[in-house]
Amino acid sequence: MNRIPREELEKLGNFELLAKQVVEGFITGLHKSPFHGFSVEFAEHRTYNTGESTRHIDWKLFARTEKLFVKRFEEETNLRCQLVIDTSSSMYYPDKSWNKMKFSGIAAAAIMNLLRRQRDAFSVAFLSDQIEWQSETRSSSSHYHLLLQQIESRLQTAPVHKVTKLARSLDILAEKIHRRSMVVIFSDLMETIEDTESLFRSLQHLKFNKHEVILFHVQDKEKESDFNFQNRPYLFTDPETGNQLKVMPNEVRESYLQAQADYRKLMRNKAAQFKIDWVEVDAADDFNQVLLAFLIKRAKMS
Repeated sequence: MNRIPREELEKLGNFELLAKQVVEGFITGLHKSPFHGFSVEFAEHRTYNTGESTRHIDWKLFARTEKLFVKRFEEETNLRCQLVIDTSSSMYYPDKSWNKMKFSGIAAAAIMNLLRRQRDAFSVAFLSDQIEWQSETRSSSSHYHLLLQQIESRLQTAPVHKVTKLARSLDILAEKIHRRSMVVIFSDLMETIEDTESLFRSLQHLKFNKHEVILFHVQDKEKESDFNFQNRPYLFTDPETGNQLKVMPNEVRESYLQAQADYRKLMRNKAAQFKIDWVEVDAADDFNQVLLAFLIKRAKMS
């Protein structure tokens, strides 16, 4: 699939243009990839159903494709999607120019772009240890631009000592989403094992309420997953608590990597147990991994 270099994305000052570039690059690559047969129709149309009125068939599109599509209108919505972004302090790692929060924000904006093209309804919620902000669920252009502004505003400044505790917030969110939806969560999951147990109980709450869930586990793979540091003294600071630890990487690398492996195994097992899509993503990578996982899940809900 087409990949837009991160350096080019960083040069794009317009957040809406950035999301559009990501989506158009993805769509172009999708048509050239082995997933071509999977590709959805991205125009403002839906497939014509035998027996319904022919009044709104797009005959010009039929002339080009020999397939019947009906023009889709503003009030038609096939899917409702709740996007959840973790805004805890650790999401702003590793630096101001590019971090997990920026990756998640752009990925969420790209998904909204796809949803908008399909006239699907969407909303955004920002969570840390509480629900900081939640929008209504709509499909209009004005709503889309409002959410872009909200996401972009949270990319500017890293909060100080804001912790990751999603479980309680997700429980409250589950009660606020009154119609069946796809819930898409972006988080680095910087939580304790006990917090992880609570998190999956909350995700089960969403599933019990008939929602479908994708959990994107966003990490800086080089540092956080592979622990790729030079063997010299480092002073590591926890951005959520401010706690500091001075270590030599070689002295802790083996135990750290084992802990990472154990954690991923726990996540895989829990996700499989509760039928939740858990997807590992690297914030230093492109957005295709996110958009493809989203479209596969959307296709299953159609």
